[in-house]
Amino acid sequence: MVMFMRWTGVTPEQYDTVRDTVGWEEAAPAGSQVHVAWFDDEALNVTDVWDSEEAFQTFFTERLAPAVEKAGISGQPESEFRPLHRRFVPPGVVGGA
Repeated sequence: MVMFMRWTGVTPEQYDTVRDTVGWEEAAPAGSQVHVAWFDDEALNVTDVWDSEEAFQTFFTERLAPAVEKAGISGQPESEFRPLHRRFVPPGVVGGA
């Protein structure tokens, strides 16, 4: 399942605070496969690949939502889920940056 999220008003500092609080890079959430995040002039944008929408919702409820609140992020993101057609990771690509 591919999840796209756009959250207007979120800053890179808030994203980093949430990432550090949740620790998803140290303890990956069950069902997560890939996470990519970037910023434009207005919003945080995230594209994730998950085993299922339910796996993401569990992660959001149990781990992400409390950290979002703690970081002072307000409002709600625009998000959508779509079935994954194909995922390719080139040989030798590992880890995060």
